[in-house]
Amino acid sequence: MSSFGRLFKITTFGESHSSHVGVTIENFPPNFKINLDMIQKQLNRRRPGQSIISTPRNESDIIEIITGTENNITLGTMLTIVVKNKNTKPEDYKWKKEYVPRPSHADYTYISKYGIHAASGGGRSSARETIGRVIAGAVAEQWLKEKYNIEIIAWVNSVGNIESDCNSHIINRDIVDQNIIRCPEQNQAEKMINYITILKEQGNSIGGTIKCVCKNVPIGLGEPVFDKMEALLAHGMLSIPACKGFEIGSGFAGSKMTGLHHNDPFIVKDNKITTLTNNSGGIQGGISNGENIDFKVAFKPPASISIEQKTVTLDKKETTLEAGGRHDPCVVNRAVPIIESMAALVIMDLLLIQKIK
Repeated sequence: MSSFGRLFKITTFGESHSSHVGVTIENFPPNFKINLDMIQKQLNRRRPGQSIISTPRNESDIIEIITGTENNITLGTMLTIVVKNKNTKPEDYKWKKEYVPRPSHADYTYISKYGIHAASGGGRSSARETIGRVIAGAVAEQWLKEKYNIEIIAWVNSVGNIESDCNSHIINRDIVDQNIIRCPEQNQAEKMINYITILKEQGNSIGGTIKCVCKNVPIGLGEPVFDKMEALLAHGMLSIPACKGFEIGSGFAGSKMTGLHHNDPFIVKDNKITTLTNNSGGIQGGISNGENIDFKVAFKPPASISIEQKTVTLDKKETTLEAGGRHDPCVVNRAVPIIESMAALVIMDLLLIQKIK
């Protein structure tokens, strides 16, 4: 199931160590000039080898449009955009005698489901797959910005137990990108970077959370009852590799509040109906209400660590394993543009659906 979306539909393709990875986009509106530099900028934020706290795999991730444009103007036909994998090292994954599934990785589940698994890297379970998502999301964002002035900004909220407390109303991507961890609160960012660096030297890893705000989203988006807006956002976010949690608005904290304190009172401001608070996270009854859409996602620690761990072979023999290859000690800084892209895909799809009603 490599496709996402109903009307604005994307299909990603390629494996961690295949020759190319990329995406096909269906139903992007015609006669729209695509800014390739903006797509490349988002890919650069996602790419490996960008800092000391990322995997050392060195990929430039340069895009190439195969179909769907003429002079960078969309034709209304399928857009196909690819990136060539250049810095592959399949030799890092050669098993000496028997196939040994890595603890908490997708190796065992993939080989159990399909009877075969890519011999190098994570195959389709690798984060290389998310390149297609970021490309498609960066294309969608350009249309959303031009037509509706929609802005989508994500940032690192926590690494392990180190948390930040940032005001989403004043954050922009320039502020987010002021440090390599992409946390707008500089003091906490330095603590996060130092912690990740120590764990990397130990061959260990750590998880974290990302917050995201979507501004200027029109009222009325979402298709109850099963395609509620928050349900589609949760679907998109939880499909990202290593993502383990999603909450919107007050999230789990809302379960500790009374209705009196959780309800968002309606008020009139600048001759528009708005809400005094935003515990709903910009969505009520599965439909956007015009307020900022606020949500948070959680990422587990990367499963590939170079510390020896217990595992078994496929014929049930106990053994140990130190994961080879090049891996991130923490994924949240590189996941920021992936979160933004998945949000853009959901909003774009729902806008096109709303427009044809």
